[in-house]
Amino acid sequence: MLLYLILFILLLLGLRLSWFQFRMIPEHPHAQQGTQDLSKWNFTDNQVITLNGEWEFYPGVFVEPEAFVKPEGRLGRQFIQVPSNWVNQSELYRKHKFATYHLRVLLKDHDLLYGMRVYSIDTASKLFVNGKLMKQAGNPDGNASVSKPINIPYTVLFKSDKPYLDIVIHVSNHEYSGKGGINQSIKFGTAAAITHEEFFTKTMQIIVTIVMLLHGLCALILLIMGYRGKGLVYFAVMNVFAVLSVLSEDDRMLIAWLQLDVVWSVKLRLVIYMSLALFITLCTRSLLGERKLEKPVRALTALGIVSILVTLCLPVEYITYFRLLLLAINAGMSLLVIMTIVNVIRSGEKTAFSFLLAATALSMNILIGGVIKARVWLDMPYYPVDLIIAFLSFASFWFIRFTQTSIRAGKLAEQLLRADKQKDDFLANTSHELRNPLHGMINMAQTVLDEEGNTLRPQHRDKLKLLVTVGQRMSLLLNDLLDATRLRNRDVRLQKHRVNLEGVVAGVFDMVRYMTDGKPVVLEQRFQTPFPHVVADENRLVQILFNLVHNAIKYTREGKVTVEAEIKEETVCIHVKDTGMGMDRDTLERIFEPYEQGDSGITATGGGIGLGLSICRQLVELHGGTLTAQSVPGQGSVFTFTLPVDLEHLDELSAPSPFLETAADTEGRLEAPPMSIEVPEVLQTAEETAVDSQQLGEYRPHILAVDDDPINLKILEAMLAQEQYHVVVVTNGADALKQLELREWDLVIADVMMPQMSGYELTRKIRFNYSISELPVLLLTARSRPEDVFAGFSSGANDYVTKPVGAMELKARVRALVELKHSIHERLQMEAAWLQAQIQPHFLFNTLNSIASLSESDPGRMVILLEEFGNYLRKSFDLKNLERVVPLDHELELLHSYLYIEKERFGERLKIDWQVPALVEADIPPLSLQTLVENAVRHGILARASGGTVTIRIAEFQAEWEFAVTDDGVGIEEDKLQQLLTGTPTAPKGVGLINTDRRLKQIYGQGLQISSVPHRGTTVKFRVPKQQRTTSKAETGMYR
Repeated sequence: MLLYLILFILLLLGLRLSWFQFRMIPEHPHAQQGTQDLSKWNFTDNQVITLNGEWEFYPGVFVEPEAFVKPEGRLGRQFIQVPSNWVNQSELYRKHKFATYHLRVLLKDHDLLYGMRVYSIDTASKLFVNGKLMKQAGNPDGNASVSKPINIPYTVLFKSDKPYLDIVIHVSNHEYSGKGGINQSIKFGTAAAITHEEFFTKTMQIIVTIVMLLHGLCALILLIMGYRGKGLVYFAVMNVFAVLSVLSEDDRMLIAWLQLDVVWSVKLRLVIYMSLALFITLCTRSLLGERKLEKPVRALTALGIVSILVTLCLPVEYITYFRLLLLAINAGMSLLVIMTIVNVIRSGEKTAFSFLLAATALSMNILIGGVIKARVWLDMPYYPVDLIIAFLSFASFWFIRFTQTSIRAGKLAEQLLRADKQKDDFLANTSHELRNPLHGMINMAQTVLDEEGNTLRPQHRDKLKLLVTVGQRMSLLLNDLLDATRLRNRDVRLQKHRVNLEGVVAGVFDMVRYMTDGKPVVLEQRFQTPFPHVVADENRLVQILFNLVHNAIKYTREGKVTVEAEIKEETVCIHVKDTGMGMDRDTLERIFEPYEQGDSGITATGGGIGLGLSICRQLVELHGGTLTAQSVPGQGSVFTFTLPVDLEHLDELSAPSPFLETAADTEGRLEAPPMSIEVPEVLQTAEETAVDSQQLGEYRPHILAVDDDPINLKILEAMLAQEQYHVVVVTNGADALKQLELREWDLVIADVMMPQMSGYELTRKIRFNYSISELPVLLLTARSRPEDVFAGFSSGANDYVTKPVGAMELKARVRALVELKHSIHERLQMEAAWLQAQIQPHFLFNTLNSIASLSESDPGRMVILLEEFGNYLRKSFDLKNLERVVPLDHELELLHSYLYIEKERFGERLKIDWQVPALVEADIPPLSLQTLVENAVRHGILARASGGTVTIRIAEFQAEWEFAVTDDGVGIEEDKLQQLLTGTPTAPKGVGLINTDRRLKQIYGQGLQISSVPHRGTTVKFRVPKQQRTTSKAETGMYR
């Protein structure tokens, strides 16, 4: 290393000597006793000479140029060497503050255009040539208050009308007591040579400046790009001061641009040099990371800062003496830099050798170009090579370090990729391994809740519910881990087709309602009507919206979560807005990164692991869209993603969609239907797939199909028609509910994702009137993830089929659910038949005994009782009782016969109060009033020894009739009243009230209303609309 360093120093010295040889001024006559004879000198346009030698010197006086024309004008002249410090020439000159220099130059050819280049005259000067003022720097004057000291280089060009030149220079110096006069050579030559000389030196300085500025610009770019190392900052600042040092020396372009006087030009140059040395030291320590010389570095840094402040404050006459201290501090910093570099090199850091070369070149430039030039060789020509090599060495240091860092980074990247793959494999394997035991725990906890929930203590029941909720969220995390792995491995394949965005949003809202944790959060969607379809994978679109809406709910304590959509050119922009806690800028910048998330402390059970939004962005980008976020802390967030519009079907928005398209309308569009149907190559025969006619007789089960896409409905209708089903199709949930009011249905098939009312919401509305066994619901869903299945079953669905639907699977599930409805219908018929057969033996025996007793005591009453008994039996076994509703007269006749028999049996213990208006035209379910009255008689009135009164009341309202049965019997306890219609094991035995309540709910949407006061009586009532549905027996859905 030492050998290389010595060779480098020799190379620098060789280059400098070669430069000096190139810039050497040729031998020429010098001035002697005030005259320089150039009458025999041949001037060229590429060489200049100096006006060095003995000049006439007139201390303490300004001699006007005209005075030198006459001999008496030279009286009192003295001679002085130029360039020189006039103080050093004689002690007598020290007291003088101004003087006149004169030189006569004899010319060979006075017709040439000549020029002079003045470099430095302390501290103000005027230049006269042949009596004409050519240039001045500042304002030289014998009075210090009038004098303006400015010392900057300048060039003058002129022609001589005489064979000689009289050069007169007025100089004043009131600022420096230890120096003054012309202290650098004045160059002379043709105008072309002088101009070339000035241009060449300035160009060299500008080239060095550009080299430094490029290095500083690179450092600035790195800083802007995010690199925040202190060393880079020090390097950038060091470049600034290096540029200023070049521009403030030699031609002093910076001083000339700023027009600074001598005082501030001296201070500025000293501050620049001290700052340059300071930042070189700091940059070296920071970039090389050497800490052994920490204390000396801090001491010299503090001393340098103090020196800069002192320099700015001291008067200029004292700065001359202060320069020695500044020189010592600079030398100490240079030595410290070299020691730091040597220590780093010894520790094995090879890149520091480039730094050592840069420091060596810079030190040699300071030593030779600064110290030697200032003290020994004032006319040393400007030499730019050292500084250029120094900064090129700095650049090589950066490049070598960058290369080494890149190699290390490459190796680390390979290690990270291996570790990342191992992490992904671990997460995927762990997710698979955890899925089964996790679902087992969830199912076990849910089973305990379902079977023992009413018997558990409230706190234990709440803990089990929390366990199920946490388990479900854990299942979502496992799914996210698997999806993240698939996306990273590019294993996700999209099945794009036209998707109804409104339906997807409605379905997602229904899926996430159970996740609101009881928070007052309103879910709202806003779409213009009609809104076009989008081209997307419905399964993945549901996942994107689910994650975004779920995220919005999670970070919203209360308020609103809104999904809006708008069309922009050929894309749809979907906005998911919330009024939650919002995010700051730092969180917003990293929210889409994997495993990044905001503060989830507001949620009760944690906030996931930060994969949801990352997965969303990747899925959106797979669709060709973008996902962005905006947020204001404390006000909420807006997530926006884009999807392509279904341009092929935009024309359908101009007219309402037909209820069902014809074959001609759909021709050519069945190539890629939204709901794919997988048809096996070998179809089952009609005997294998048709509904067993022996099971269903001649009846064709009625199926209601609900889907917002008519193509899907047409396919479903065609498939199920082969199975002897009668299929009615509608395109929205509202129409489906209207169809349910018109007749009895055996099965509802509903798509999950529909606008306005999703399949989940439709199912919940159906369950208000029909139990899960009375009207099965089959959901068609694009996904079978746990949250989708949970949402479907929570809403009350019997089963679900995942799209694309397999034809065999669909037919099998439809057949199973239709047979379920058939079995339940048979059960209800059996219950009704059982109600008819509830004429208990003792009731028959007691009635027959009453008839026998009256035959002897009152034959007339016997005949009437016998007729009523016969009418009771006839009405009880009438086939009308198998219909959904019967005329009110039919029910009242049965009730009248029953009450007449009971009145004959119990006499005054039973009183009947009829409050029935005449001409009531209404249909009610068969055996409904009779069941309520019989229950009131047996369990209310006859339970008391004194008996009581049963009141039968029919009241008319604007749109309905109200039927009420009231008794003043024993009443019902509160706990038994709550269980009466639930069918729980502790509820009263019997199916009469339960069966009646179910039938009322099926037909009218509302069941029995029971109110009771223990020991005071009970009232049971129900309401029937005035306009009844007209249902023929063939449409009742009975199975014979």
